[in-house]
Amino acid sequence: MTETEIYTPPVLETIEDLAEMARQIRRDIIRMLTMAQSGHTGGSLGMADIFTALYFKILKHNPHTFWDDLNQDFLFLSNGHISPVWYATLARAGYFPLSELATFRKINSRLQGHPATDTRLPGIRIASGSLGQGLSVALGAALGFRLDKNPNLVYCLMGDGECQEGQIWEAAMAAAHHKVDNLIGIVDCNNQQIDGEVRKVMNLEPFADKWKAFGWMVLECDGNNLSEFINTVQLAHTLLHKEKPVVILAKTVMGKGVSFFEGTMPDGTNWHGKPPSKDHEAKALLELPPTRFGDF
Repeated sequence: MTETEIYTPPVLETIEDLAEMARQIRRDIIRMLTMAQSGHTGGSLGMADIFTALYFKILKHNPHTFWDDLNQDFLFLSNGHISPVWYATLARAGYFPLSELATFRKINSRLQGHPATDTRLPGIRIASGSLGQGLSVALGAALGFRLDKNPNLVYCLMGDGECQEGQIWEAAMAAAHHKVDNLIGIVDCNNQQIDGEVRKVMNLEPFADKWKAFGWMVLECDGNNLSEFINTVQLAHTLLHKEKPVVILAKTVMGKGVSFFEGTMPDGTNWHGKPPSKDHEAKALLELPPTRFGDF
């Protein structure tokens, strides 16, 4: 495959197909991070199932007309530090060449550690990673869709640790006040952030009740169960256009798919912001067998 060739995404018809793609995306993440020796392992692996479901089953989107066609769903990644899973998914969905994944975090690469907009990488509408800001942008896009009578949806992905930021709750309050009902928030609830467990750094509980008190309809699911997540999003669709936004609290396991990356280590640390070593890569890829889709 040459640098200019775009990967043609496969049609994934079954949960087994989606699970295989999620495994391939996890392989891509491990290889990207090991090549760069920089980046965020845990959250990227934990969100592979959700990104796979979104781009290969749920979203209305077209990679070939990303910049020109507003007749698409919009997706914003607020917790931009998990960019490896987004880049890998976008490449697998046909937004840019698979070979470009090897440039992750390199100088002059379009695939920086946090998504940026200066190179107009297809799939990325805003720079993100300054935590707390994505929901505000998603709210603005949803209001714009409503003004334009655009029937498409806006999705915003956030981290649970990120929800310690006050701007999230300002946006949540504004969305409910303006009865924005074409917006779905998805929170990665893995109870991990760079300083340890979310509940120990600043406890969010009762988390679901907070969202309800701010005027949102709340759904909860296992974000690492593809069927359950897809069914939950489909349920969310039935709740839209009722003058309330919807948020899905998706419980995930940080580092999901590789046993020694999962959760919190015995010494209290985690893989939030640590890249794998070459030894880690070799062991991790043994736990993630090759797929029919092939490595980049």
